[in-house]
Amino acid sequence: MAGRVVFGREDLMRCRFAVSPLWETFAAVHTLFEPHRQGFHLPWVRAARLPDGVDLEPFRLLLPRPGYVPDFLTPPPLGPLASIEEELDRLRATPPAQVGAELRACLLDPRRNLPASATAPLLADAAATRDAMAGLLGACWEHLVRPHWPRLRALLDADIADRSRTLAEHGLERLLPALDGRLSWERGALRVDSAAAFDELRPDGRGLLLMPSAFVWPELILVGDEPWQPTLIYPARGVGDLWSPPPGRPPEALAAVLGRTRARLLAALSRPETTTGLAARLGLSPAGVSGHLTALRDAGLLESWRSGRRVLYARSPLGTALTGEGPDPA
Repeated sequence: MAGRVVFGREDLMRCRFAVSPLWETFAAVHTLFEPHRQGFHLPWVRAARLPDGVDLEPFRLLLPRPGYVPDFLTPPPLGPLASIEEELDRLRATPPAQVGAELRACLLDPRRNLPASATAPLLADAAATRDAMAGLLGACWEHLVRPHWPRLRALLDADIADRSRTLAEHGLERLLPALDGRLSWERGALRVDSAAAFDELRPDGRGLLLMPSAFVWPELILVGDEPWQPTLIYPARGVGDLWSPPPGRPPEALAAVLGRTRARLLAALSRPETTTGLAARLGLSPAGVSGHLTALRDAGLLESWRSGRRVLYARSPLGTALTGEGPDPA
């Protein structure tokens, strides 16, 4: 199936990026349910644990294949990054009438033919179901996502930083198709080759929110139902290396010149990463990593740039050459 996003002038001025901890949490639960989504996440899947008493069965009912997934569970973020607490508060503030309408669209779909015994508890009190789902998502965040958030956040920040460079250098015409191979321009509109629930989406001045995700792969999702901000969720670049083990010992010659820790950091920066994310991945202190990264950057071995409140680091051509992974910069 394919949908089309038809942009007006104001829409083009209001396209923006965002990161959503709540979306990543819900998508992580979805990944636990479906083996075809687990290819890049097997180390995380094997380690995933929830406390006794946390029942994910309601989420199974709200994730039909095929069918409508209620959007109130993951309201699009209002800014570039909201905290999980802010996002859960927005979920709890969703009007019960909106929650009820979305629950009915999901649970009473005749294609699913769900028994009333399964749907009635969720449909009986929309506000109570909404609050229960918020509590369940909070528990999933705490146990499934929060321990890995520095690594996940670094991946998402790096994707946005890279896409922002494409936007600055080439504009939206080049940026949007570069997000995913299922996106293309067709007769002045953005064609989305995915399971869109509509043929044509007109943002009507609201713009399009662009949201990278670690757990959405291999899907591409376009949210377009009222009253939510039109949102495109696409697989973040580099997700295939997300759970890769830390790099091994750096070359002895490089360690002898730079010191073992700095050589190890240089070898680890095959993709952009934040200080916190790199420290978590290598089991080092953020303060110590920060000092080493500054020294490597000052020596011309790293490049850095700001993404919101965070600074991302990546190897420069010279740094890449010294690790033996690239051509001689000369």
